Amino acid sequence: MTNQAIINRVLLRKKVLQSVYEQLNNESPSLDKAVKNLKFSIQQTYSLYNYLLLLIVDETEYISQRIDAARHKNLPTEEDLNPNTRFIDNKFAAVLKSNLDLQDYISDHKFSWTENYPEILKDMYEFIQAHDSYKEYMAAESTTFDDDKEIWRTLMKDFVIESESLEAMLEDYSIFWNDDMEVVLSFVLKTIRRMSEKDGAAQKLLPMYREADDEAFGVKLFRSALINKDEYTELIDKNTKGWDIDRVAFMDKTILLIAVAELLNFPTIPVNVTMNEYIELSKSYSSDKSPAFINGVLDNIVKDLTANNKLTKVKIVSNK
Repeated sequence: MTNQAIINRVLLRKKVLQSVYEQLNNESPSLDKAVKNLKFSIQQTYSLYNYLLLLIVDETEYISQRIDAARHKNLPTEEDLNPNTRFIDNKFAAVLKSNLDLQDYISDHKFSWTENYPEILKDMYEFIQAHDSYKEYMAAESTTFDDDKEIWRTLMKDFVIESESLEAMLEDYSIFWNDDMEVVLSFVLKTIRRMSEKDGAAQKLLPMYREADDEAFGVKLFRSALINKDEYTELIDKNTKGWDIDRVAFMDKTILLIAVAELLNFPTIPVNVTMNEYIELSKSYSSDKSPAFINGVLDNIVKDLTANNKLTKVKIVSNK
């Protein structure tokens, strides 16, 4: 699973955009403090990945405890005494519980759904019991390890998307998770799909970063945009002729500021990659007209910088 990572440069650009916007739009801390906040925001995204995987483990244990409690109540029914234990015997959940990467991370970060958020486990239990896929899974004549994975993929996807209680809890726990859930959930589902029974506890979860310099990329981009804000803003203003710059959305100005910082400070990133990334960001964070505006202004800026020999890009030669 090491060909992918949770924190990639697409996500880092989004995090930098959020942090620069906050820094410019509000009474904000010092630059050094803001850098620490950015790093913490990135770390929280990786925590969310691990905590959602842990939810599978803790929910399985919660249901197991409910089954055991039913067996020992004063007047147990036949179903209480002879329950269908297929779900708590799920082999994928057992492999995940034994996973060394997950155990190490949770041990270091001291998080537990059972201890901190038992109400989420209860809500998830009720959700699972009512889910059609769960009923089909429990009624099947037999199941495989792939079936065990697939039921959890389905339940996690639907519960995370639909649960209002989980959404409220996540927002309360960390302000940094508001925009992270969709991408983190996609990595959780990929992790479930890729896990194998034969690799057992030793199989690797997705790392935080794929490349060692990815964290440095985010910090450098953030600092460059803020330290050189006046210079880059002057360049942006110069290349927005024909636009009423005072009426341009503040988010669009922020996107352009960071895009210019990337153009000028990362010679190994091709111009078209930078332009496309910030055009895509504008689709998520600004107005319908923003992508065309961002594209046009960045095109002007690239031509300006090229004409004045200020845009240096290193050609990467393939060894293939």
